[in-house]
Amino acid sequence: MKLKELLIGFVTYFSLTLVASIIVSFLYSLIIHKAGVVDWEASFRLAVIFGIIFPFTNILGSGKKEK
Repeated sequence: MKLKELLIGFVTYFSLTLVASIIVSFLYSLIIHKAGVVDWEASFRLAVIFGIIFPFTNILGSGKKEK
């Protein structure tokens, strides 16, 4: 059950972070450098990091509340 929650959390946070990061990097590049370029490396890096960290903290935090 915990593994399923981790996978769902990973996919959810990964997707949200990837989309937000792509939008922010594109707008930053467009406004500051006048060229709409997406920083794909940074976007995927943030998405993987947040996709791993947030589900674990949610599950670890909910485990303490149940006891």
